[in-house]
Amino acid sequence: MNTLTITLLQASGAGAPAGGGTSFLIMMVLLFGIMWLFMIRPQRKQQKELEKFRSELKKGDKVVTAGGIYGTVDEIKDRSVLIKVDGDVKLRVDKNSIVRDFSEDAPKA
Repeated sequence: MNTLTITLLQASGAGAPAGGGTSFLIMMVLLFGIMWLFMIRPQRKQQKELEKFRSELKKGDKVVTAGGIYGTVDEIKDRSVLIKVDGDVKLRVDKNSIVRDFSEDAPKA
């Protein structure tokens, strides 16, 4: 046998076990199913809860931003929230930067 014949046999898949493509396909589908179950689904659920929390913000809620700023909601607009930080200090932040609620009536996570 020469080198060309060996290369052609390897490229054509001669000697490969029968049904190898089907088991590979099943394994890939199972792998994707497990990834969806343990990674994608919980992340979507958490994102929906966060969107619900942001839409239900009201004046007086104690919140923390993604940057770690603690404050009390003073005013809510479409895309922004005015947060009272300390004394007369107020900050306007994007609504999407609010990540947690620290009111006394909020459930502890």
